[in-house]
Amino acid sequence: MTVGLLAPAQLAGRMRRDGLRLRTGPFVFSLQSEIDSVQAGTALLYGDYPLADDTEFVDFEVTIAPGSGLRRWLQPQARFIFDGRPVFEPMPHSHAFPLMEWAMNWCIASHDLHHLTLHAAVIERAGFAAILPAPPGSGKSTLCAGLIHAGWRLLSDEMTLISLRPDRQVTPLCRPVSLKNASIEVIGHWSGGAAVFNRIAHETAKGSVTHMKVALPHLQRMAEPAMPRWVVFPRWQPAAPATLQPRSRAGSLVELARNAFNFMALGETGFAALADVVERCDCFDFSYSSLDDAVEVFDRLARDAA
Repeated sequence: MTVGLLAPAQLAGRMRRDGLRLRTGPFVFSLQSEIDSVQAGTALLYGDYPLADDTEFVDFEVTIAPGSGLRRWLQPQARFIFDGRPVFEPMPHSHAFPLMEWAMNWCIASHDLHHLTLHAAVIERAGFAAILPAPPGSGKSTLCAGLIHAGWRLLSDEMTLISLRPDRQVTPLCRPVSLKNASIEVIGHWSGGAAVFNRIAHETAKGSVTHMKVALPHLQRMAEPAMPRWVVFPRWQPAAPATLQPRSRAGSLVELARNAFNFMALGETGFAALADVVERCDCFDFSYSSLDDAVEVFDRLARDAA
């Protein structure tokens, strides 16, 4: 059964009481909130996701609660509650849905020790994964969103989950894609109207933010891992031609370690996993301004690998 098969009143009731249990990638989340925008965003973006059985283990319980005291009515706020305690500073009520997404990311980044977890988008073609690590503002999520509307499969736009087993496969997370500022209009236009966005939250710490719905074909393959094949460090540059330049594996390993959430916690196990991945991958720096040019470059990588 999927989230979308619940009537609106059923979904709201679950989120207000015991929590909506949904599966995304290898994790089961229990999502609780009485805030209407959180419930509406969940219905829109997670409608095709499977519901977890009541007997299944819940990995993370995420509560997005309204402000307490006068903050329920005067300049209303939204708060992330985890294990009975607030985690982040309260945010404006209008930022409640992005707060839930950021809270879900925090849960995985702070607690998952079953994977080496990188701050990187990851996409797949023909069984091979391209890992896209980059700092905020580099165009990583825009590039990821463009490529998944051009035939690449989404594994994640925020976190690359690398198996600690010898196969080093990448486990899909397949959550909604976060986009901000000019990228929202760019992807809306470039997708030809196919992209489905949640309402935009303005004046967040990241500017204007929304999340893009993941198309059903990607979700139907959510349990299908991929083999790491490329590590590409993207950077959007205005009016720049699409340029793919090889970079050293040693330098790539160091930069990936900086982008890993749990590298230090995993110790030798994490180092071995990261070293294996880098050894198996071709590593590149990639600059671009046009999504059409970017798609051509990535499709050529896939053809060469095949």
